[in-house]
Amino acid sequence: MSARNIIIAVDGPAASGKGTLSRRLATQYNLAYLDTGLIYRAVGRAVLDAGTNPGDAVAATKIAEAMQPDALERDGLRTEETGAAASEVAAVPGVRAALLDFQRRFAATPPGGKAGAVLDGRDIGTVICPDADLKLFLMASPEVRASRRASELRDRGEAAIYDAVLASLKARDERDSGRSEAPLLPADDAIRLDTDALDADAVFQIASELTAKIAEAADEAGRS
Repeated sequence: MSARNIIIAVDGPAASGKGTLSRRLATQYNLAYLDTGLIYRAVGRAVLDAGTNPGDAVAATKIAEAMQPDALERDGLRTEETGAAASEVAAVPGVRAALLDFQRRFAATPPGGKAGAVLDGRDIGTVICPDADLKLFLMASPEVRASRRASELRDRGEAAIYDAVLASLKARDERDSGRSEAPLLPADDAIRLDTDALDADAVFQIASELTAKIAEAADEAGRS
C-alpha cells in the first residue's frame, strides 16, 4: 500500500507570509501547491480572453467548471484588469460552487503525482479542507504586514506608499473577517503562528517540523 496523500491548509490575512511558507513546504515535501487567491483571477482572465463580459454568469460558470490547474500559470493574472474581472465573477454563485469543487479535487488528487497538497487562502481549514492533516493560521499586525507588502511592491518596481498599503490591508481585513460566507477565521484545531517577531526562515522551521511528523505518519500508514 502506498502512503496516502497529505493535505496542509495555510490560512491567514493578506501579507502574513502564507504564500512564501506554502511554496517552501510544497518544495520540501513534494506537495502540489495551490494559491487559492489566484483561482478567481484565472477565471476572470479566461473570461476576458474569450471576449465575454465578466458579468455573464452562464459563461463565467462554464469557464470555472472547465478550469484546470495549468490555468493558474498563465500570464496576466495579477493585472488590474484581471483583478476587476475576478471581483465580478466571484459574485456568481455558479462560479463559487465550481471553484469550491476545484479546490477540493486539487487537494484530494494533487496533480503531477505529488505526495499531497498545500493550499493557502483564508478559509482552507474551515471550509475548503476542514479535514486537512495540518492547519496553520499565520498572523501578524497590520503594520508589519503593510511594511512587508510595501517592500514587496517596491522590489517589483511598483510604487508603494506605506500609509496607503496599510489602509488597504485594514479595509481588506475588515471585509474578510466580517463577510457572512466563509469569513477569515482560524479553524478550532489550527496552529496559530504569530509572525510579527519571526522571519520567514523561523516560520518555515516550525511548519516544516510539523509537516515532517504528518508525512512520517502518512508513510507509516501506507506501510501497514
